[in-house]
Amino acid sequence: MRWVLPEHIEDVLPAEAARIEALRRAILDLFARCGYELVMPPMLEYLDSLLTGTGRDLELRTFKVVDQLSGRMMGLRADITPQVARIDAHLLNRRGVTRLCYCGSVLHTRPATPTATREPLQIGAELYGRAGIAADLEVQRLLIRALALARVKGARLDIGHVAVFRSLAQAAAIGPEREAELFEAMQKKDVPLARELTRGLERRWREALLLLPELYGDRRVLALAARRLPPLAPLRRALATLRALARACTIPASFDLAELRGYHYHSGVVFDAYCDGVPGPIARGGRYDEVGRAFGRARPATGFSIDLRELAAVARIRPWGARR
Repeated sequence: MRWVLPEHIEDVLPAEAARIEALRRAILDLFARCGYELVMPPMLEYLDSLLTGTGRDLELRTFKVVDQLSGRMMGLRADITPQVARIDAHLLNRRGVTRLCYCGSVLHTRPATPTATREPLQIGAELYGRAGIAADLEVQRLLIRALALARVKGARLDIGHVAVFRSLAQAAAIGPEREAELFEAMQKKDVPLARELTRGLERRWREALLLLPELYGDRRVLALAARRLPPLAPLRRALATLRALARACTIPASFDLAELRGYHYHSGVVFDAYCDGVPGPIARGGRYDEVGRAFGRARPATGFSIDLRELAAVARIRPWGARR
């Protein structure tokens, strides 16, 4: 049957399209009021540029094709954030703070979950040129305002910081290969494997690393971490940042100090947003200073992206074109 679409690729019919469009306009208007300028990166670009600084995870999710004009490998974007970082670094090349936003489809080689589409509609905001807690707070507040616009139920954040694990791994002098294996164990919360991989480390580092999977919960986790983890300077700064985010958060928040999503991509705070009616994260974000460095311009960067189709499915918003 010629008209059958590939698995996990769907048409968007009028009722759903109207809800998505209403939400897209409302969120982009919010971003504009907050000083974020709209950019529209291409769906397709050369693979070496598209994947710069992003790590292997994004490469596995990216469709690849050969450019018939140049013979070079190209990719269909699986994430817009690296493209916006490239625009900031090489096309705008501004000094000082730059705020950019975007909305567009991305394509994934495999669905993120058994019920997910392989063509998410990604909307997001990125802040460049400002390091420190002020930028992290701005981005967190902007995401919360976007979720409030959608009037979703049960909005909540799950927040981590990659510097916690990274500082302990460096202090313990773990080699790159074992660090990668331990990273996988932490992601899977595989404590028996983590015990095996940390065997032979100095006791204080081993105990600290094995404590991380237990450090999950409300803001009291941060106080427990401050008492029980070694007083490493990068780790203390990470905990101070998380405490500031906890104080400023206006929706329920939990903290996971073993959360290492995007470990090779992010450089600081990482966070996921959830709401009722959606099984997985509705939005993801964090700090990714190292991506700008990979593009040849070291520049602080933080932001988030929302799965607009997932959000529209649970949003309580008047559809675009509906009579008032």
